[in-house]
Amino acid sequence: MAHRIITQIVLTGSRVLGRAFTEAYKQAQASSNYARAQAKINPNGTTRGGSGGSMSLDEACKILNVKTPQGAQTNVEEVMDRFKKLFDANDPQKGGSFYLQSKVLRARERIEAEIRPAMEKAAMEAEIKEGFKPKIYKDR
Repeated sequence: MAHRIITQIVLTGSRVLGRAFTEAYKQAQASSNYARAQAKINPNGTTRGGSGGSMSLDEACKILNVKTPQGAQTNVEEVMDRFKKLFDANDPQKGGSFYLQSKVLRARERIEAEIRPAMEKAAMEAEIKEGFKPKIYKDR
């Protein structure tokens, strides 16, 4: 008699867990499909409903007031100069806004992420052009 009760408990528990997992999978699939559809509609937009996530390149360029990089054709010094100016101007200890300071920081990071692959490629081509010159250190 006891084995029957234990078997029923195990079977009922596995049914409940199985249904919970399938519902969670369906919900995750629906969420993924929705995010994919939103990405097709607005490819440069944020990924999480506007409250967080990644910043678009357009927004980053507007925050730092620089031109949108075209194939990594951007002035890195200009971006850094504007970043330093805005970051220091929004220092909370000087009466600035922490929110604006963080927006300026995220804008710089986004622009750097956009131009980093092209900069690495240019550095690699420059190294190939001048040849391999290993750094040799002498021990004392």
